[in-house]
Parts: sequence; structure tokens; C-alpha cells
Amino acid sequence: MPTALPPAARDALLAWYDARGRQIAFRASRDPYAILVSEVMAQQTQISRVVPAWIAFLERFPTLQTLAAATPAEVVRAWRGMGYDRRALNLRRAAQAIVVEHGGRLPEDVAALERLPGIGPYTARAVAAIAFGRPVGAVDTNVRRVLGRALGLGAGASPAATRAMQAAADASIEPARPGDWTHAVMDLGATICRPRSPRCADCPIARWCRSAGEARPAKRPEPTAKRPSVPFESTTRWLRGRILDRLRSADEAAWTTIDGPIGGHDAAAVTKAVAALASDGLIEIDAEGDRLTARLATG
Repeated sequence: MPTALPPAARDALLAWYDARGRQIAFRASRDPYAILVSEVMAQQTQISRVVPAWIAFLERFPTLQTLAAATPAEVVRAWRGMGYDRRALNLRRAAQAIVVEHGGRLPEDVAALERLPGIGPYTARAVAAIAFGRPVGAVDTNVRRVLGRALGLGAGASPAATRAMQAAADASIEPARPGDWTHAVMDLGATICRPRSPRCADCPIARWCRSAGEARPAKRPEPTAKRPSVPFESTTRWLRGRILDRLRSADEAAWTTIDGPIGGHDAAAVTKAVAALASDGLIEIDAEGDRLTARLATG
């Protein structure tokens, strides 16, 4: 079984990317800091929402130094509309670590990048490849699907399967164009090698793919029972977002009364969500008798 895409497949994929790759604003940047911001923002967020938020965030914090010097409240306000707000605080912490430990320059090697707050294996490798031209493979959901199908690696998530996938990604990368290669595999997964009904007839690497023409990967994961769909408004994530939006709309240092219910969440659920947001470092709380007040974290 092959453990990497052959050179001819790499050439075909890059030719396809050159002709049909997605034109996304942040791909034109060569600023390592801007690339880091884009990769953090793109986690679990649609690209259409990332682009305007990325532009606005960099206008507010144009350098690592300005981000490192900002308060949590300023960063969380600038993150409005993106969701998963802990990413914003982790990005600020990473900027502070870069200023203190790396002289204000984003480190180039994967190991140093992974030691930064909130930076995991995927983000570290994506930044290393795109910003610094390091020949390392970044494995996200799209890359895992493309290589899993093409090389017959399956969809397992065990430590051994994860190591095999990372090794395949590293071995498959085009060393002369690691940044473009990273974007190319992601684009192929997002537009052609889709989870359902992949467009194999349009795939530039179909002739080298072990799963071409099949509706699913060569190795199928064990079926799991479907969980019932839950309305987003009933989730804790929705509630946390509404609380943060209320505080974002308040004056910078003002204390705001937070009481329930909010939507379908009763007072107990609201109090629990407020406490969790404070534990995450996103907000500060002050309880006076039966009144609970909060504001975005200031330090």
C-alpha cells in the first residue's frame, strides 16, 4: 500500500489548484502573524465569515505587539461574530508568549509553534508550511479525507491511525511549494473530495486514488447511532454567545446585570454559564446579594 502521493499526483493537484483554487483574501498575505490569525479564525468557522473578520481584526491589532498589549475585553470585542471566543484569548496569549520568549517574531519550526498557547498540531504545521515554507503536512478534516481515500488509510482516529495519517501528509507534500500544497489539498477536500457524493470525475488525482468512483472511503468506520438533532438556541454555546454579546454591547468597563431567563434557558442555567465564562477568563463577575453582574475581562 502506498504511503504517499506520487510526484505525478502532486503535480496534477498543484496544476488544478493553480487553475481552480479558491481565491481567499488571507492567502495573499505573506505576514506570518496575519497567517497565524487566519488559521486560528478558520478553525470550525466558515471561510465566508472568516475573511471580513480577519480584515477587521488586523485593522484593530495590526501586529503581534498590539495584540499582546490588548486587554482580554478588547480582543473579545474584536472577535464578535466568530464564536468559540476562547480562541481569541488563546491568540492573545500566544502573541504575549511570542513577544516575551521569541523577541516578537513568530517561531518557524513546528515544535516551537506547538508550545504556544492554543496552537495545536494542525495550526503549527499549517503556519510552518504557509508562512515559512517548511515541508510539513497540516492535517485537518479535508486533508484527512483526501489522503485517507487516495491512499486507502481509512477513517480511524486511533493514535496509530493518526500517526500514519501525519506521516502520509508529511511524505506527500510538495517540498518546492509547501504553502500552495497545503491550500491545494484543503481545497480539493472542500470542493471535490466531499464527505458525501465526491466528484471523482472532476478530481485531478483520481487516477492515483484507491477510492475513486466509490461513494465512501475504501475503509469505512463502524456505523454509529445518530444522535437526535438539538436546536442551536437550546445549547450552552448559544447561551454563552448571547451573554458575551450583551457584555460586548456595554461600555468598556461597565458592570452589566446578568439574569435569567435568556431564551429558553432559566436563571440557574444562566448563572452556570456566567460562571463557566469567568472560569475561561472571558469575563469578570461580581455578585451582590441576589444580583449578578459581569463585564468582559479587563486584565
